[in-house]
Amino acid sequence: MYAQPLTDAISEAEQLVREASFIESEADLLEGLQYLAGCIAACTHVAFDYDRDHPFLHSGTGPFTKMGLDNPDTMYFGTRVVAGHEYVVTGTRGTTTDVSFQLLGGEYTDEVVPDSETAFDDRKLDIAADGTFEWRFTPDTNAQLVIREVYNDWSAQRGNFAIARTDTAGTAPPPLTKELIERRYATAGKQLVQRVKTWLQFPKWFYDNLPVNTLTAPRLTPGGLATQYSSVGHYDLPPDQALILTLPVTDAPYLGFQLGSLWYISLDYINHQTSLNGTQAQADPDGKIRIVVADQSPGVTNWIETLGHRKGYLQFRWQRVSRQLTEADGP
Repeated sequence: MYAQPLTDAISEAEQLVREASFIESEADLLEGLQYLAGCIAACTHVAFDYDRDHPFLHSGTGPFTKMGLDNPDTMYFGTRVVAGHEYVVTGTRGTTTDVSFQLLGGEYTDEVVPDSETAFDDRKLDIAADGTFEWRFTPDTNAQLVIREVYNDWSAQRGNFAIARTDTAGTAPPPLTKELIERRYATAGKQLVQRVKTWLQFPKWFYDNLPVNTLTAPRLTPGGLATQYSSVGHYDLPPDQALILTLPVTDAPYLGFQLGSLWYISLDYINHQTSLNGTQAQADPDGKIRIVVADQSPGVTNWIETLGHRKGYLQFRWQRVSRQLTEADGP
């Protein structure tokens, strides 16, 4: 069977989910199985809709394909690029708060956080008056290109982005072969197991050893952007308690806060308020933003819903920064 490697991988990934050490209830398990379905969809999409010689930008992370404590304010696009070939990224800027570009020297795994080969935001681009731009690059090593489009206002005008390899632009991929289909099923399966393993491991490196109900000072995001700082932690709150987070209004163009489940993914931000950014949050007259994390509504604007998650992750992000952030900038 062509699909056997993928079906075997689904069974292995389901076992990893079922055996996650933090599961305490049926709700935890069901959320994990829902998360697994999104992983299957994402890995199948990336494996079957990728062509090494004819790249295009895909979205492997979104509201239904979550991973890596995905930011509710961010659209993610990416592809793989091959060493020694010239690529051209074209597009239109849009009116969003930030657009950033990053080349990662490898994949995230349960053993390695890849180095960032290059990372910059659109301030480094020559953008025309009509918003169009072009960026050409030739990677020295095989790499993963990630483009992040970040919103303060979810109704902002989206940009558009495309990629081409200059030596194959204007040509079409060859017809499908049996070998290619076999390889794609195998690739989807391998990526699925690795994806589940990776994001079960990642919080153990950067979150779980921190004191509970605390946050770190702002720091450069591990494996992330040179223009992004983060403050992270994990919480444990009984249903009748709340966590109040206070931080100064920032001069960074983007500030975002969110909760994450123990599956290291965002909570439901479509139907509930589980995140706030600097535009959405209400600031007090003293120049401070106060966010209340609680299961039940405390009757304040900046309430972040835990949705019954007694335990989870806390994450602040500052993006498009133009200076080094210090402890005074954090919560």
